[in-house]
Amino acid sequence: MKDFLKVLFSKRMLVNLFLGFSSGLPLLLTLTALQAWMKDEGVDLKTIGMVSLIGLPYTLKFLWSPLFDRFVLPICGLGRRRSWMIVIQILLALSIAAMAFAKPKEEPLIVVLLAIIVTFFSASQDIVLDAYRREILSNEELGLGSSIFVNGYRVAMLLSSSGALILADQLKSWSTVYVIMGLFMSIGIITSIIADEPTMDAPPPRTLKEAVVGPFLDYFKRDYALWILAFILFYKLGDTLASAMSTPFYMDIGFTKTQIGYVVKTFGIGAMLLGTFVGGGLILRLGIYTSLWVFGILQMISILPFSYLAGTGPVLGLLIVMVLIENFCFGMGTAAFVALMGSMTNRRFTATQYALLSSLMGIPRVILSAPMGKIAEISGWHFYFIICAITAIPGLLILFKMKKAVQSVDN
Repeated sequence: MKDFLKVLFSKRMLVNLFLGFSSGLPLLLTLTALQAWMKDEGVDLKTIGMVSLIGLPYTLKFLWSPLFDRFVLPICGLGRRRSWMIVIQILLALSIAAMAFAKPKEEPLIVVLLAIIVTFFSASQDIVLDAYRREILSNEELGLGSSIFVNGYRVAMLLSSSGALILADQLKSWSTVYVIMGLFMSIGIITSIIADEPTMDAPPPRTLKEAVVGPFLDYFKRDYALWILAFILFYKLGDTLASAMSTPFYMDIGFTKTQIGYVVKTFGIGAMLLGTFVGGGLILRLGIYTSLWVFGILQMISILPFSYLAGTGPVLGLLIVMVLIENFCFGMGTAAFVALMGSMTNRRFTATQYALLSSLMGIPRVILSAPMGKIAEISGWHFYFIICAITAIPGLLILFKMKKAVQSVDN
């Protein structure tokens, strides 16, 4: 127990917590917060649903990830990872604050352009932070460190979703909200300055060609390489599609932005944090393979009650219960999912291989979520969530094919 507490409160884990915060802050500023802003401005539901395409850089980030494995910025001897971390975080803070000058109704193209710039720098930050986490932690610490990183990520999502919604309700100014969110990026910048640079077990790629080709050759030499990619694509599909249109759903059935902020985002992310922590503990007992099965089934089942909520209207108590259960299950699934992805990377090509895997993870959120606004209009909210639950089934079935690959990680 003492050894566990020593690791839990070590500098490495605390750095991962704050870097997780830096990673999670920008995401919902271009999704939930932007959707709510557009809804306030009178933008139609179909257009709001297409906002998810702004997140394309999250799915394409593997294209420029080799740059972060190959090159080191010459900044005061900060090293390969921290030099990129600090520069990207500064640019990200400035781009978030720049969105304060956007006008969603009058100048939608400018809004889209600024949001894409935010997601590009956010995706670039994720590449470097994911690589940093994999390299700074030992294999034994990876599960715990990933859970702590995810918890920091979720706290930031709480701030950029519920915090943004509540501030927008109180201040009556989305522009002020985005300036404030840009300032919060200073947490990541300060953390990157004081963090330690990882030591390398193997030399980094010597050429850009090696940095581009090497990670893919290394990965696809493995057994079950394609099945692992398919699993990453489909495992979180159901709850990702359900959450893609959650804010318009809550607003449509009568909940206020303050209620959404306090209940859906605050309670929800709190339950998610707990689920991630509990999931991390259960993984130690069950192993990753069994955990992926159990948590995946719970994720799928927890979506279905929202189809009932669509018919009851804005019943606050019912919403609280459903949000707590769904987000708790989501958190457990995320703990196992992130642990699996981290274990599948080669430390020599961490940035590129992790970017490839996490890019696939983002495809459902960005591309497959784009038409969900139209599907919700056609099917109605009741059938929409049933459809989302059904889409979770393929990811679970792929686990049968991946059994040996995942169990080899457990062993």
